[in-house]
Amino acid sequence: MRLEKWIPIGVVVIIGIIVLSSAFYVVDETQQAVITEFGQPVGKPITKAGLYIKKPFIQKVNYFDKRLLIWDGSPTQIPTSDKKYIWVDTTARWKIVDPLRFLQSVKSERGAHARLDDIIDSATRDKITANPLYQIVRNSNRQFIVTEVFVQGKEEMREVIKGRELISREILKEAAKLTPQYGIELVDVRIKRLNYVKEVREKVYARMISERKRVAEQYRSEGQGKKAEIEGMREKELQRITSEAYKKAQIIKGQADAKATKIYAQAYSKDPEFYSFLKTLDTYEKTFSGDSVIILTTDSELYKYLKSTTLNKSSNK
Repeated sequence: MRLEKWIPIGVVVIIGIIVLSSAFYVVDETQQAVITEFGQPVGKPITKAGLYIKKPFIQKVNYFDKRLLIWDGSPTQIPTSDKKYIWVDTTARWKIVDPLRFLQSVKSERGAHARLDDIIDSATRDKITANPLYQIVRNSNRQFIVTEVFVQGKEEMREVIKGRELISREILKEAAKLTPQYGIELVDVRIKRLNYVKEVREKVYARMISERKRVAEQYRSEGQGKKAEIEGMREKELQRITSEAYKKAQIIKGQADAKATKIYAQAYSKDPEFYSFLKTLDTYEKTFSGDSVIILTTDSELYKYLKSTTLNKSSNK
């Protein structure tokens, strides 16, 4: 009898626990929720963390993530404005900012991904087809890459390179206009990867090689010009130094000749006959050798000292 008495009480307790557990629900910091009753939203979305109460069994809690979510698109083959086909792979970050509208429009994250596929792919295709290939593959305006140059009169205007970063921002701006209707905020869009189709890849590689050869040749030409300039300055400086050295040498030589001439003049003025004799002996030394044969007349000035020497020897005998 005792056991039979407690069975109804146990059943009531269990039913009460089930009812209470169905009536209470928890929303944590990473979540937001929308209450639906028979499939229709009831009340405002719950965006703050805490413990809440709902009608048990009748109302349902639909949880949605408050954090940034990832969207990854499939690689798509898209032509550029200059008719070059490339594979474009994009990725995005998004979040649910209006859970009620999100529930009413796309129901779940899977539905949101389907909408984002259409929106981001469409915006990506629009921007890729509106730009030439070099705008998309580049991410800076580095000097060694060729850009289009237009000359208008005397002014040179260089085309601005937007690059992938700016094009990605344009894709984000265009796609973000359509996402609020689904309760979604598109935070960021990036071009994750670009690749050329096989037909374009070989042409691009050939163009890159040609471009770098052209730039290398330009640097070589500038180097040769600089080299010629340096060599010209070196030759000019060498000529200046040589000229100054020659001038200085001539001055020193002239001063030395003048001093020698002065010494010779002083020596000659003291004993002209002896000086003449010494100079004649120097001439003999420079002129005659052991095998020299010289024929002179008896009245030759060069012969006079030899003649006087011969006469002296004859008179001594």
